[in-house]
Parts: sequence; C-alpha cells; structure tokens
Amino acid sequence: MAAETESTEASIAEAVPCDEFRRFADFVPLMMWRSDIEGAAVHHNECWLDFTGRSREDELGHGWRRGLHPDDFDRHAALVQEAFASRSPYSIEFRLRRHDGAYRWLLNNARPLTENGTFQGYLGSCFDITDRKRAEEHAEHALVEKEALLAEVYHRVRNNLQVMVSLIGLYGRAAPPPCRGSFEALGQRVRAIALVQQHLHEAPHIASIDLRDYLHRLASGLGQLRRAGRISVAVGGSGTSLVEPRTANALGMIVAEVVAECLDATADSVSCTIAITIDARAGAPVRLTIVSGGDQPGAHATDVPNLGPRLVAAYAAQAEIAVRGTGTQADPMELQLPEALVHPSE
Repeated sequence: MAAETESTEASIAEAVPCDEFRRFADFVPLMMWRSDIEGAAVHHNECWLDFTGRSREDELGHGWRRGLHPDDFDRHAALVQEAFASRSPYSIEFRLRRHDGAYRWLLNNARPLTENGTFQGYLGSCFDITDRKRAEEHAEHALVEKEALLAEVYHRVRNNLQVMVSLIGLYGRAAPPPCRGSFEALGQRVRAIALVQQHLHEAPHIASIDLRDYLHRLASGLGQLRRAGRISVAVGGSGTSLVEPRTANALGMIVAEVVAECLDATADSVSCTIAITIDARAGAPVRLTIVSGGDQPGAHATDVPNLGPRLVAAYAAQAEIAVRGTGTQADPMELQLPEALVHPSE
C-alpha cells in the first residue's frame, strides 16, 4: 500500500503544471483544472478553490470528486473514462457542492493536451449554469401546464360543438323545406370545426404544431366527414414548419371551408379534389397554395349561400395570414403564414 501511494504521488508530481501555467490559470476568472494521463487531478486554479472552499491538496488526485452530487457520480465517471480511452474532447453537466453546501450545476468542457505528439492529460474549464438549468426546468414546467390547459379547453370546446350540432339538426328538421339546405351546410361546417379542434389536440406537441403532419391528418379526416369516397385532399410540396396553435387552427378552418365550398358547388355524384402545396424553404415565409375543383363540370343546385370567401378572409385575419385568390384552377388560393417557429433540431 505504501509503495502504491508513493507511485501515485510521484505520478502527480511529474504532471504538476509549471509555474507559468499556474499563474495563467489562477488569473483566468473561471474554474479551471488539469489532470495527468491517468485522469487524476494535478491542479485546480484559485477560482475553483474559491468555489469549493477546499484546499488545493484536498482536490488533488480524485479528492475533488467528493464534492460531486451522488446522482451524477457514476454518469460522470463513465463519460470521462470513455473520453480518456479515445483521447477525445468531452463536455458534461454535473452538480458540484459549493463552499456553502449548496449543489450548483456546472458545464465542464475538457480537451486532451499533447506535447510533441505525446498525450499529457486533460485541461478543463467549468461554468456555473445553475440559473440556466432552473430557467429550462421552469420553461418545461410552464409548457406542461400550457398543454394541460389547452387539452382542457379542447374537451370543453368539443362538448359544446357536439351540443351545437344536435341543436342545428333539430332546428333543421323543423325548418321549412327551402331552409333545410342551409341548416345542413351549417351542421357540416360545425362538424368540420370539431374535426379541426380534434387534430390540433392530437398533435404530438400541442404548443407547436408540425404543419405537414397536421394537414395530412386533417385532410384525411375531412375526406371522410362528408361524401366519403368522393373527395380527395392531397398535401404536397417541400419542407415543413412548426406553427403556433392559432395559426394551425385558422389554417385548418380555411382548408375545411375550401372543402365545404367544393362539395357545395358539385353534385353528390361528382368527385371533389383539393390540392394543398406547402412551400417552406429555409429563411423564407411559409407559403401554401390551395386548388379545388370537381372532376366533372356543372354546379350542384343548392340554396346554400356562398359565404366561403368571407369566412376564409375572417379566419385568415384571426391569425395574420395573408390570403389571395379563390382556390380555383384559374385563380389558386395563396396563403402566407406568419413567421414560423424554429424547429428544435435546427
């Protein structure tokens, strides 16, 4: 045991930084450390010692690890062992006990040192990131609360819409025959609103909606909502984007209205097609083009008023969506969305 201790002390003594490095490290206003080729600490600067409140001798070797949070000990050891084996730089976040007994989160960045091609150990620096970690935890908690609130709102809206559909149906059946078409169209639009809300709620992240995924799911639902098998909604184009719930809601309402208008304008035996093209190039506003029409000419005779353009304009204004065009082959509807959210992976 005595021989092993002497060997360790000798190893540390050989790797002790020169006076020039000590003066530089102690002058730098951040926590710095240096290790030997075996991973044992050979130096901690004054900023480190001020933080821990321990002596330099206490921190040598693996003594500094006594300040590590117990929950971070094994994770830190495994990552450092892997980095030393490959002689590669590494970064890790861990909690270290401060001089007052409080654990603080540190971001540790370390790089291997070489001299004439020979590995000499590691040099590392640490930043206190406790405030950032707390802010991240607060933001995550706030997001969970927001999504829970949105889910509760959705359930209430869904129940209210179901009541509205029932009431519209009752009044429609009791209305004079010339008015029943309008009641039926109104009921179909309320069901479409409910479908939009359903797909917003079912989005993986309700606070930021993946536009392409949302439109694909909504289009499939709208295709089965009325005249199933005779309506096709296709979503194409390039790129994708995350949008806020209000933008997704307004866009869903616009698509639902385009579908309703197409169905109202064609006979029940005619297939209705809707093509939505997404243009979400990096650094440019997200644009969509919508074209609708029947496979056969001829409008469906109906007494239902044509409110589509007014409704589309109202939905677009709610979410600051710029819109122009009517959605026909000759005059495609063009939408420009507000500035998109940034995808986490970007």
